[in-house]
Amino acid sequence: MPKTADIAIGPDAFINRELSWLEFNLRVLEEAENDQNPLLERMKFLAIFSSNLDEFFMVRVAGVREQAFGDGAPQDFAADGMTAIEQLRAIAVRTQELVARQYACLRDSIGPAMRESGFTLLRDADLNADQREYVDRFFRERALPILTPMACDPAHPSPRYHNRGLYLGTMLEHEHGLGPKQLFAVVQLPQVLPRIVTLPGSSPGEVSFVLLEELVAARLPELFGGFSVKSWTTFRITRDCDLELLEQESDDMLRLIEDRLKARQRGQAVRIEIAAQADEAIAQRILDDEDLRSGTEDPTDDGYNEVYRIDGPLDLTGLWELYKLPGFEKFHDVPYTPRVAPALRRRRDIFTAIAREDILVHHPYESFDSVVEFVRSAARDPRVLAIKQTLYRTSGDSPIIRALMEAAEAGKHVTALVELKARFDEANNVSWARQLERSGVHVVFGFLDLKTHCKVSLVVRNEREGLKRYVHLGTGNYNPATATLYTDLGLFTANVDIAEDATALFNLLTGYSQGHAWKKLVVAPNDLHRRTLELIAAQAERAKAGKPGRVFAKVNSLADHQVIEALYRASQAGVSIDIVARGICCLRPGVPGLSDNIRVRSIVDRYLEHSRMYVFGEGKKAAVYLASSDWMPRNFFRRVEVMFPVLAVPLKERILGTIVPMYLADNTRARVLGSDGAFQLLAPRRGDEPVRSQERFMEEASQAAAALKTSVDSGGESAKRTGSIKDRGGKASGSPQRKRGLKDRKGRS
Repeated sequence: MPKTADIAIGPDAFINRELSWLEFNLRVLEEAENDQNPLLERMKFLAIFSSNLDEFFMVRVAGVREQAFGDGAPQDFAADGMTAIEQLRAIAVRTQELVARQYACLRDSIGPAMRESGFTLLRDADLNADQREYVDRFFRERALPILTPMACDPAHPSPRYHNRGLYLGTMLEHEHGLGPKQLFAVVQLPQVLPRIVTLPGSSPGEVSFVLLEELVAARLPELFGGFSVKSWTTFRITRDCDLELLEQESDDMLRLIEDRLKARQRGQAVRIEIAAQADEAIAQRILDDEDLRSGTEDPTDDGYNEVYRIDGPLDLTGLWELYKLPGFEKFHDVPYTPRVAPALRRRRDIFTAIAREDILVHHPYESFDSVVEFVRSAARDPRVLAIKQTLYRTSGDSPIIRALMEAAEAGKHVTALVELKARFDEANNVSWARQLERSGVHVVFGFLDLKTHCKVSLVVRNEREGLKRYVHLGTGNYNPATATLYTDLGLFTANVDIAEDATALFNLLTGYSQGHAWKKLVVAPNDLHRRTLELIAAQAERAKAGKPGRVFAKVNSLADHQVIEALYRASQAGVSIDIVARGICCLRPGVPGLSDNIRVRSIVDRYLEHSRMYVFGEGKKAAVYLASSDWMPRNFFRRVEVMFPVLAVPLKERILGTIVPMYLADNTRARVLGSDGAFQLLAPRRGDEPVRSQERFMEEASQAAAALKTSVDSGGESAKRTGSIKDRGGKASGSPQRKRGLKDRKGRS
């Protein structure tokens, strides 16, 4: 094996971050193309592909664009050696290919399957008399009072098109009356109106519908009275929406965020989507207004194309409305109900359960209700004195926030760290912060230059032995809604060292308290990057000494070049490395002499893979960690993150013996990354059993719940039989005192 020093780690050793992300979105698209998935689930993946792409342009492309074209922007090279403009051109070429593939999937595969399954999309000209009467009434009563026709001429400047808003652009003309003879005008299709207008008269299990833009376009003469419509098109602008706060100062972060949210709608345009058949005069008018590049051969245009001509309906996120229609369950995945974790089901009191043993909860296979109950029980338990909670993203009607408010109103000491900079959840978090403050919760917002991304809940309880602290640490957000859609891991513990570290963490977040000697938690931006490199290097040293070395990492993204270089060195030393990366992976596996011992796979399936797991070593001596963080520079240096150890032997055995092997055994929804940067979908070899990890996790959770129910039921029958026997004192053993004793013993079993 070549020595590490002999192997140069140059730009060719890295995959471009932005192009790697686009390959992740391709894996989402492949799930839409997979006709083994239920029809409406395929439609869901089409919508997710569009939503992902929107965010990619609003944040990542906007950032690279600023590097390329911004005044005085630094012309840094990416780790793979590409300049900003080279990245933009490559992004545009690949995105155009993927969008064309998305619409081919809709047109050639999902569209025909929808029609065969009873979903009928109609044009306005196809409506029968009853349908036309219904649509006319819908337009007059629901749409017309809201719609605003906007002329664009010297007296009426072009409107500032809202980010991701869907618009109709039209060329009009008339002979008489006010206004010019020819006129360009626009109409925004309000989000308060349904994009999918379902029509009456469909048979059970079928639905006919018309798109809102088709409905309004057919009635433009009613909006622009006296004008005739020469042409019309749909279009949509995507804007730079990244909130840059690092260089700003403010006495009130809440107000600063609110101001920046207002500015978001006015950000620089970074993309236009417009119907493929659009009138060129309309298209050029909008491009000129928004200063968008069309990728022409003109040397001043940089060869970068920001125009996406769409052969089909714009903004396929609107398909969510079809996905949510009631009565079409047969076109969805078979419903799954998360199970209560066995350790929590055995005991009614959650604090007693946690005091007895550390508890691992695997969402969504095991219910997130246990996390809600942890906070809710703390709010209502008279022995609980204080609750401290981080909040990054949460649901619209959050039971956790309601519990925190209830606790504060009951006189408990409640502190909530609300991260106002959680991207695209800022407005929601501002609203929650104000409600929490009104309820008496001590609300803090962390740091201006760091996002607080860790997921920690700390409860302080007054017990016989004194104050006892209970902690929940998670890999995912305190959001009951996404907890049914994302895979995550959570740990409940009363471990003294972890509890002390959690207390110190909150002191850091609320009061800048520093100098704590961390015992178990590894915290960013202080130590996480250094500690990660040390753990990888330790495995490399073991391998060099002839001992087995092992690294397993399950991440959303792997992009930090120093971590990648450390993994390359570990591979060269002989360490066996497995990476499960849902999204970005800038590491090239399987390169001779560089990464021979590294394997990378990605799993895209029914649930979004969101858990982060790190294993260093093998067997009983392996160090097992869970974390809120990925292996990315932003997680290491620009966020407050926590990596926490799994210490209890049964929980380590579960992760090492069941969870990790299941992800590595998946041969149905796993894709394997090649050294060329492309992922290939696995398929079972002849004679191999198909393994779909998410289905297996559901089965295991269901079996564990069933086994526990059988055990509990058997215990109940045994108690009944015992209760019919007289004890030596002649009293029935089924007396209240005896029953309490049996119940207590059963609870301890």
